[in-house]
Amino acid sequence: MSTGPAGHVARSTHRPNGETDGGPPTEPVRTFLRTADGVSIDAVYEPGAGARDLVFVVAHGFTGDADRPHVRRVARSFSRYGAVVTFSFRGHGASGGLSTVGDREVLDLAAVVSWARELGHARVATVGFSMGGSVVLRHAGLDGDADAVVSVSAPARWFYRGTAPMRRLHWLVTRPAGRLVGRYGLRTRIHRRRWDPVPLSPVEAVPRIAPRPLLIVHGERDGYFPLDHPRMLAAAAGEHGELWLEPEMGHAENAAPEELLHRIGDWVAGRAG
Repeated sequence: MSTGPAGHVARSTHRPNGETDGGPPTEPVRTFLRTADGVSIDAVYEPGAGARDLVFVVAHGFTGDADRPHVRRVARSFSRYGAVVTFSFRGHGASGGLSTVGDREVLDLAAVVSWARELGHARVATVGFSMGGSVVLRHAGLDGDADAVVSVSAPARWFYRGTAPMRRLHWLVTRPAGRLVGRYGLRTRIHRRRWDPVPLSPVEAVPRIAPRPLLIVHGERDGYFPLDHPRMLAAAAGEHGELWLEPEMGHAENAAPEELLHRIGDWVAGRAG
C-alpha cells in the first residue's frame, strides 16, 4: 500500500503472478486497480530490456486507452530503457467510471504509480500525452510520487478554445449530443457535470514539481495547442525544467516519431532518480 497526491490511498486488487522476491516481475501482468475514490482502472505491466529498477508509467491522451495502437507503440519504444506500465483512464477502455477530462484522473495515475512501486521499481517516470500530459504535471505538482516527469503536447491552462480542434472537443465534453458521440463513436464515457471547483491548472502545478526533473515536449505543428502553451509551462518550471520544441511534430502520441520517443527514453534513463 502507498499514498498518492494529498495522501490518497491506492491499492491493487491482487499481487501479480511473475513477481519474485528478487525484484520486479519478469512476465507481463494485467490487473485492475482501485483508485482512492473507488474507480476500477485497467493497468498493464510489461518488463523491459533496460534497467530493471526503472519503470515508465504512460498516461494516454483523451479518447485513448491501454490497447490503442499508438499507446502500444509508445510502450514498445520505452521498453528498451525499462519496464512500462500502460493503463486506461477512467471512462476509457475497460476502466470504470466517467472521464473528467483531466481532473480526477490524477487519482487514476496515483493508483498506477503506487502499483509500480509495489512491483519493486525504485525509479518511476511518468510520461503523459495531451490530457495525460496535463495529468502528469498536476500529479507531480500535488506531491505525487514520480522521480521524473515528461509532459508531451499538454495544455498550460484550462478552457482554451483558440483552435478548431479544441472547439470541437469542448462541444464533445459539454453537450449531451457530444457526449453521445464520445460514448458510441470514440468509446469514451464523459461525465456530464462541469468542474466544481476548477482544479489546479497545469501551469500552476509546474512550479511545485521542483526539484524533480521535468521535460516539456511540444510539436510546432500542434493543431490543438499553440506554442504559447509549452512556453508558459517552461517559464513556470524555471531552471528545473527543459523544453523541446519539435519542428515537424503535430499533436500527442500519434504524431510522436520513433526518434523522439527514443530521445525521451534516453532522457528519462539519465535523469530519473
